[in-house]
Amino acid sequence: MADGRARDLSGLAPAHIVTAEYDPLRDEGIGYGLRLLRAGVPAGINQWAGTFHVFDSFGTPLWDRVMVDLVEALRDAMEWR
Repeated sequence: MADGRARDLSGLAPAHIVTAEYDPLRDEGIGYGLRLLRAGVPAGINQWAGTFHVFDSFGTPLWDRVMVDLVEALRDAMEWR
């Protein structure tokens, strides 16, 4: 189980967590990322200032920057092992 109830997150694959500044789920995403880091799991936590939940669904110019960030994180994760 890799949700908020799991006690041991060690051994999970690297994660890249994207949060929006004005998202009701922001704190949960950040908390999960911090738990992963404490468990020794490579994790990136990126909060995008001035954004709100599902900001990626609106085709904003910012989304292009987010996509570059995600592709770089995926590239790093593929080199992880």
